[in-house]
Amino acid sequence: MTSLSLIIGLVGLVGNAIVLWVLGFHMHRNAFSVYILNLAVADFLFICFQIVLCLHIILVICYSKIIDIPSFCFVVLNFAYLCGLSILSAISFERSLSVMWPIWYRCHRPRHTSTVICTLLWFLSLLLSVLEGKECGFLFDSLGLSWCQVFDFITAAWLMVLFVVLLGSSLALMVTIFCGSHRIPVTRLYVTIVCTVLVFLLCGLPYGIYWFLLEWIGNFQSVVLCDFYPVTICLSCLNSCTNPIIYFLVGSIRNRRFQRNTIKLLLQRAMQDTPVEEESGGVDSSGRSRGMKTVWQ
Repeated sequence: MTSLSLIIGLVGLVGNAIVLWVLGFHMHRNAFSVYILNLAVADFLFICFQIVLCLHIILVICYSKIIDIPSFCFVVLNFAYLCGLSILSAISFERSLSVMWPIWYRCHRPRHTSTVICTLLWFLSLLLSVLEGKECGFLFDSLGLSWCQVFDFITAAWLMVLFVVLLGSSLALMVTIFCGSHRIPVTRLYVTIVCTVLVFLLCGLPYGIYWFLLEWIGNFQSVVLCDFYPVTICLSCLNSCTNPIIYFLVGSIRNRRFQRNTIKLLLQRAMQDTPVEEESGGVDSSGRSRGMKTVWQ
């Protein structure tokens, strides 16, 4: 299971690196692509330290001796996980607002909302992870256990709030699209968001649940088999690895054009807010779609 996690992590590392390179240097960023860029950064960071953890486990198994791993790796893992979940929740929540109240959203949304929200989420996740790591002895010598439990509770509460926001906004988005009084056409953007959320619920959520149970249920290792821990690592790596694949698959829907800059075009198409059947003329070489209107300007 650990070897499989390592292979998946290496694939995810390459995929997220491609997304970072294209979105960061070769595409004009809009509101949604800013979120995707920050989510790719969080996934890339998470996978890097998961690979370190997998290599540590493999070395311990192969050489049958304890090899110390820097404790701050767990702090960075929690930081990247919290930030990724926060950004994904922000994507789903903001998109549901744009669908349920489109006029209000277009008129009152500040231009740099995505950048401000992502910066705030990075800061909050880093602050919470550092404080928890400091009080629980991951960054420095162990201090007061009472404060460690307090920050564990705050982290667990924050995870629960993010999960409720993610699930609630996703359900509201789907109900509005399929059961609303006005027919809302399904676009690539909706498909990208829904697929990313579903993959997280199936693959990314068990990692957070495991660590929450590990902290709050006594004798957790005797209640749940220890083999569940490698499973959560594998699933978390699969979650971060799958996101770039989702972007490329959604962007390739009804796309039979193979050009030198195909990856850029696929990412551009995956973030289009126009139904596939209404796309006219495709996407030109500069990355701008012809004859389409997008609310994410």
